[in-house]
Amino acid sequence: MARQTVAYDADGLIYEFTPTLEPVYTAESGESLTVETIDSIGGAVQEDSDVVDEVPDEVNGATGPIAVEGAEPGDVLKVEIEDVRVTEDRGRVLTIPGFGLLQESDEIEEPKTRVTPVEGDMIRFDDIDVPIQPCIGTIGVAPTEESYTTLVPHDHGGNLDTTDMTGGTTAYFPVFQEGALLAMGDSKAAMADGEMCGTGAEISTDIDITVTVLSNPGFELSRPVVETADLWKTIASAETLESACQLANEDAIALLANEHGFDETDAHLFSSLVGGLEISQVVDPLVTVRNAIPKEYLSSPF
Repeated sequence: MARQTVAYDADGLIYEFTPTLEPVYTAESGESLTVETIDSIGGAVQEDSDVVDEVPDEVNGATGPIAVEGAEPGDVLKVEIEDVRVTEDRGRVLTIPGFGLLQESDEIEEPKTRVTPVEGDMIRFDDIDVPIQPCIGTIGVAPTEESYTTLVPHDHGGNLDTTDMTGGTTAYFPVFQEGALLAMGDSKAAMADGEMCGTGAEISTDIDITVTVLSNPGFELSRPVVETADLWKTIASAETLESACQLANEDAIALLANEHGFDETDAHLFSSLVGGLEISQVVDPLVTVRNAIPKEYLSSPF
């Protein structure tokens, strides 16, 4: 089957994940797609002189949603991220008033933009080369009952700003609505864990994915999980880092208990030996963390 391209346009770009999303494309389970995305500021920033005075009402436009045939609540949507390719000649990294880790610092200029030209497999910041390591900032499915803008991460995914959402990894999302209704965008050419200033090098991309419905998965997934070559990582978002860490660890405990037949306490003890908390981002309305478990201690939970 030829790979279908899902393009962003006026009818295929969302700024809110809602329970009642209407798909712009319906894929078969196991189908491979290319998803075109626009940068998080929607092309409004092209030069250093283009600054953003406040977070726009519409930000992090996500291409989609894509329905997947056969996906029902209780299933898991498997999204193999095969490649993320930058598709323009520049990224942009910004400070925006009222946004970012140091938003109240008198030492930080707000607003400010630094355009990062693409030069081969690098972006350039001032006279310093930074390797292009593209990732997807916003990726998720339709939520259960409440709606969330594409600036907000939650159990459905959304603005996770997680560097592991990149080529060669696989993301798993709980299905809350018929068809799952997947959307993605807000890619970065490069971004550090934490996304401290509030952005990475925001850039448009083409993303190659394969979507598969895992019916009756044998494990109840509450929040996203990402699989890398060597690790399983539970992902959780909450109002505080401590709360997000607790959720991510509870999810890791559930995986380990299911794998090894541990009770909850033994799984908690074991997680303190083999898990590893990582910060995804600390700048969005909710913060996001992940708990990484090596595959030698956790085979596929699905």
